[in-house]
Amino acid sequence: MAKTVNIHAAKTHLSRLIDQAVNGEEIVIAKAGKPMVRLVAVDDTRRRRGYGMFKGQIWMSPDFNELPDDIALAFGIDPKAERAARRAAEKKYRAKRKP
Repeated sequence: MAKTVNIHAAKTHLSRLIDQAVNGEEIVIAKAGKPMVRLVAVDDTRRRRGYGMFKGQIWMSPDFNELPDDIALAFGIDPKAERAARRAAEKKYRAKRKP
């Protein structure tokens, strides 16, 4: 059964009410006898997320970094030059990552 207190009593005894809520008691704060809020403890049991938890569930399209020709031209970019520069940058990055 929930313990009901009015707002004035809740302000006066907030620390005590918090301790009771942490210990599992349900506290309802009322205004003019009408329940307004429930005071409950925060569940702080967070699940640790590890690296690789989505492995095999997410993929990236091989052409993810490619800029479509029509968009490149709209921005005044030569599509062939942009594609060559991107491939060179990817090659340099891969060479840098090798042990």
